[in-house]
Amino acid sequence: MIEYSIDPKFKVRVASDLIVAPPKVVLVNKFTEESAKQFREDFFTAINTGQKIIPIVIDSFGGGVYSLLSMIDTIKSSPVPVATIATGKAMSCGQMLLSFGAEGLRFASPTATVMMHDVSTGVHGKIEEVKADVKEGERLHRLIFTMVARNCGKPDNYFLDMMDKNHHADVYMDAEECKKHNLIQHIRVPKFVVNAVVDYKFE
Repeated sequence: MIEYSIDPKFKVRVASDLIVAPPKVVLVNKFTEESAKQFREDFFTAINTGQKIIPIVIDSFGGGVYSLLSMIDTIKSSPVPVATIATGKAMSCGQMLLSFGAEGLRFASPTATVMMHDVSTGVHGKIEEVKADVKEGERLHRLIFTMVARNCGKPDNYFLDMMDKNHHADVYMDAEECKKHNLIQHIRVPKFVVNAVVDYKFE
């Protein structure tokens, strides 16, 4: 994902001979408390490199919605644009996170599989506890799907209606289908190009 272009005036054989910090790519495989913490650390490391775009590569079956919300808050705090790239799979929380790349900076590999489904909660316990869990699940469901719709420039109920039409079964999409719904704009995996240049000036 990182390509180096080295000015021949540098007397080096490979890019690793240059003492240059490579751009930081944030990888997301899980949505847990631990992975959300690692996400924040990697994200702010990327900001501190001074790079102009922060790429987030998603290859995940999904996970916990609260961990997803933590990652979303981190992205919203970014002073620079964020790119999201789905490789392999972006399912459940992965599909949601994919939509939080900046407009024009959302990608999926040609072979990526994206899956969307209803927010689920581990409902158990006494009747009143179950009622509270269901109410919270409904709140999260509407919150997340509304944010995804707005990210994609769609009406708030766009993806909620899609789930209704699909009888709330899992919705699987390939890259072309994702592009149709504006979840992504590009069917490819982008790359960072690092240009190492020597510029001579005579003053």
